[in-house]
Amino acid sequence: MKIKVDDLVRVIAGDDRGQEGKVLKVDHKNRKIVVEMVNRVYKHVRRSQKNPQGGRLSKEMPIDVSNVKLITAPGANATRIGYRFNDSGNKERFATADGSSLGEISSDKRTSSTDG
Repeated sequence: MKIKVDDLVRVIAGDDRGQEGKVLKVDHKNRKIVVEMVNRVYKHVRRSQKNPQGGRLSKEMPIDVSNVKLITAPGANATRIGYRFNDSGNKERFATADGSSLGEISSDKRTSSTDG
């Protein structure tokens, strides 16, 4: 999945369309992400020792990763993400809108050889 924790994203579909937030959690298996202050629901909790007052807790629920786009800088347009190999041979994420690099994700495995 191309979206990572701590990325700044904008919601492009659903009830929270247009809201921006930081990615708090990524679920690779189900292709869902939890975004800060997006898709909030109320969870009713009973009184207990841990929560002596009880009541309603507001918490974020996961949304599908296809409903968000990455924001490279605050106030910038949302963009898709791609992968490429940079000049030094390392794999990196990049913004498809302007081609700017979003950081390396792995070292080059194409040029490494094993002598047997």
